Amino acid sequence: MTTYADVYDSWKADPEKFWMEAAEGISWYQKPTKALFDEAAPLYEWFADGMVNACYNAVDRHVEAGRGPQVAIIHDSPVTGVTQKITYSALRNRVATLAGALRAKGIGKGDRVIIYMPMVPEALEAMLACARLGAVHSVVFGGFAAHELAVRIDDAKPKCIIAASCGIEPGRVVHYKPLLDGALEQSTHQPDFCVIFQREQEVAEIVEGRDYGWHSFQYGVEPADCVPVEGNHPAYILYTSGTTGQPKGVVRHTAGHIVALNWTMKNIYNVGQGDSFWAASDVGWVVGHSYICYGPLLAGCSTIVFEGKPVGTPDAGTFWRVISDYKVKSFFTAPTAFRAVKREDPKGEFVRKYDLSCLEQVYLAGERADPDTILWAQDQLGVPVIDHWWQTETGWAIAANPMGIEPLPVKVGSPSVPMPGYDVQVLDEAGHPVAPGQLGAIAIKLPLPPGTLPTLWNAEARFKKSYLEHFPGYYETGDAGMIDEDGYLYIMARTDDVINVAGHRLSTGAMEEVLASHPDVAECAVIGVADTLKGQMPLGFLCLNAGCNKPHGDVVKEVVKLVRDQIGPVAAFKLAVVVDRLPKTRSGKVLRATMVKIADGEDFKLPATIDDPAILDEIREALRTLGYAGGEPAHA
Repeated sequence: MTTYADVYDSWKADPEKFWMEAAEGISWYQKPTKALFDEAAPLYEWFADGMVNACYNAVDRHVEAGRGPQVAIIHDSPVTGVTQKITYSALRNRVATLAGALRAKGIGKGDRVIIYMPMVPEALEAMLACARLGAVHSVVFGGFAAHELAVRIDDAKPKCIIAASCGIEPGRVVHYKPLLDGALEQSTHQPDFCVIFQREQEVAEIVEGRDYGWHSFQYGVEPADCVPVEGNHPAYILYTSGTTGQPKGVVRHTAGHIVALNWTMKNIYNVGQGDSFWAASDVGWVVGHSYICYGPLLAGCSTIVFEGKPVGTPDAGTFWRVISDYKVKSFFTAPTAFRAVKREDPKGEFVRKYDLSCLEQVYLAGERADPDTILWAQDQLGVPVIDHWWQTETGWAIAANPMGIEPLPVKVGSPSVPMPGYDVQVLDEAGHPVAPGQLGAIAIKLPLPPGTLPTLWNAEARFKKSYLEHFPGYYETGDAGMIDEDGYLYIMARTDDVINVAGHRLSTGAMEEVLASHPDVAECAVIGVADTLKGQMPLGFLCLNAGCNKPHGDVVKEVVKLVRDQIGPVAAFKLAVVVDRLPKTRSGKVLRATMVKIADGEDFKLPATIDDPAILDEIREALRTLGYAGGEPAHA
């Protein structure tokens, strides 16, 4: 029986050997001569001289191995009432035909294609068709505003845009095509053509000569074979919001991306051929790239494409229904989704309506998983609930509990331990490692492992400035935290969310943990607001459980006392307010930096990823009751 320590130590002792062995899990047209190419350090590449195709590895090789009849994609859409299953054979035929149609219109190796689609199987088919041809896809979250889409069109300069006519949210249709038309009016770059997947919920208007229907443009074309590409050929660009408002195009090289993802499926997620794996995310985010599309298909799993929400489609039991219906073995979601379910169903009555005996482990990522949410999920589901930590930039887990190697003891509040390839250090401002248990900036010693970003699209200087310059020799994660005596990592906050109260560096994450432990609190956020005396003061926002009838003032008093008891008077935590909901991105991250700007009365740019801008007005009103955001203090 191999242990985590054996595996991690074997990587550390000989990284080259470790990654060349991992590369054996992939089918190559030409094997790489070595793993790491470090001639241009601090820019690194992996398996650069190998020849490979991501679509072949995700689809064709399973068909050739006789597993064509196995289900590759399960589409479950409670918002439209549609479910469908697509086998590996059918997926290969659909992807080859789509790739053939794109090739007939001039799309080839290195051309960029923007994909702007909801959670439908066609979104995955579009990604795989690009990979088949060696074209570079850039998926933009469906329903993103026209301006944001235009900025990405001008940066990626796509030859083609593949879009759907609409997306469907509970209770409303999101009109994608008018957003796409609006983006093309604003962008200087124009694609050669657009492909529109018409959904029956809304048929979009077609612009003659530019737009083609998804089905009609594939009619009668010659299917395309897989095109071998170099290991360092870009597989995709994924834009992540940059602090400057100009999005950063994270690049993923083909070989490192498929070698790393293939390794993670067994070793981290404990799944293999024929298992059902479900990442409840969206193709527009990194989780959708790594663990809805590529990872599960590389491993020969059945992957679930779910078009719905954790609550309201139709109720707080929808996760458990999907897990039960499709025998999901490993389930991956964001803590915010579980908090929404817990708020509606704190006692887990819906959980008991379904047979969840197939479920072996649950994974959380996307933001800090507060202990309260983890404990609730463990109690309800009776399986390990694994917090793990990674970023859009890394593409896969930096730290996790490697269930397929060896389940390690769970320390609630920690994403466990670094994965092979990641030498994680906690540094002080001067770049020196700090003692165990001390808060600092989390950085990763270079080189980063395969599958992580080698650079930013057409922005090498920005890549170095954003990630490599602050701590030379390291990749700066932008997260703050600590490592304990057992080597477990704790991510406490984004570096920007560490607040300085009268000279004490305090983690807002630690305070949120305490607030979330209150029985009436469903969800919470803590921000640091400007204070003339102490520099910054913490301020808490509380969302209460459904059915809580306690006066808000009493809940506030109780949480203030809790923080005082558990963190101490040094936290100076005195301010909290009850709100209906927190402002979030569509992927569930709380917009703390925007809340700080509102509280401090500063100008801010509306975040492109915001789910519902109206919530910001609610936050402003709540802050005014405390004397922030231009309001008078209640006690004045």
